[in-house]
Amino acid sequence: MVDSTVAGRHRGATRYNPVAELTTIVRSAGQTSVKASAVLAASGGLVAAFALPAQATTRPAATTAAAADGPSAAAGPSAAAGPSARGVPLALAPAVVAPDAAAPVAVEAVGVVGVKAVAKPKPKPRPAPAVTEAASQRSDSSASRSSSTRSSTTRSAQRTTSSASVAQSSSQVVNIARTLLGIPYVFGGESPSGFDCSGFTMYVFGKAGVSIPRTASAQQRAATPVSNPKPGDLVFFGSPAWHVGIYTGNGMMIDSPRSGKSTSERPIFSGVSGYGRF
Repeated sequence: MVDSTVAGRHRGATRYNPVAELTTIVRSAGQTSVKASAVLAASGGLVAAFALPAQATTRPAATTAAAADGPSAAAGPSAAAGPSARGVPLALAPAVVAPDAAAPVAVEAVGVVGVKAVAKPKPKPRPAPAVTEAASQRSDSSASRSSSTRSSTTRSAQRTTSSASVAQSSSQVVNIARTLLGIPYVFGGESPSGFDCSGFTMYVFGKAGVSIPRTASAQQRAATPVSNPKPGDLVFFGSPAWHVGIYTGNGMMIDSPRSGKSTSERPIFSGVSGYGRF
C-alpha cells in the first residue's frame, strides 16, 4: 500500500513579543475610544491589567514608531531595556483632585434661652397638730372655772377692803351688810352670787339671826314702823313698798339697786315711805 497522506502546511514558528501585543491593544483603545487597561511588567514579560482613561486617544510618538517598525524591530535590543525605554506609559490613571475646603456651617445653639435659674424655695414648716375638740372643751371649762374663781376672789377682796375701810357700826346688821358690798343685782337673787333688794335684806337679817319675809311689801307689813330710825332699821320706798334698803345712819343706806348695779352704800334718795324695825 502507498501512503497517500498529504502533509499539512503550518505557519512558521515566531517569537512571542508582548510589546507588540500591548501596542495593538493600545491602538484599539484609541480608535474605539473605549476604556482599556494594560500595564507591562518589566521582569518576566508578564502583563498586568490597569485602568486606562477614555480620553487616552492620542498615542505617544515613540509608541507609534515602535508599532510601525513591526514585530522584528520591537524584538530588538530596545525591548530588553523595559517599558519606559520604549516610550510606553506606565499608567494613564485619572488625576485625583482634593475637594475645596468646605466653609464652616453655622450651628444653631441648642438649649433653653431667656430662662433664669431660681433657687428652690425652702419647704414651709409643718403646722402644729390641731387640738382635739375634747381637749379644747376641757381647756374652755378650766378657763371658765378659773375665771369664776378669780371673780369670786376679787369680790371677796373688795368686800373685805370695803368693810375694813368703813367704820364698824353698833348694829350687827350693818356690819354684815358691809361685808356684802359689790355683789351684782340679780332679779330674784337671794345669795352672794346675786341679790335683788328684798333678797339682800332677807339674807343679811338671816345672818344676824333674824328671820324676815321675802318681798319688800311683806317686810314693810311685818316690821314695826319707827319715825326716828337707827342703824340696822329698814328703809321702804312706796306703799306697798317696791324697794327696800338697810339704814346705816347719817342719811346713808346699803341696798341692791337695780339690774346692772351692785350692792353699795349710798345716800338715801327721795321717795321714802317709812322706816321699820325688827
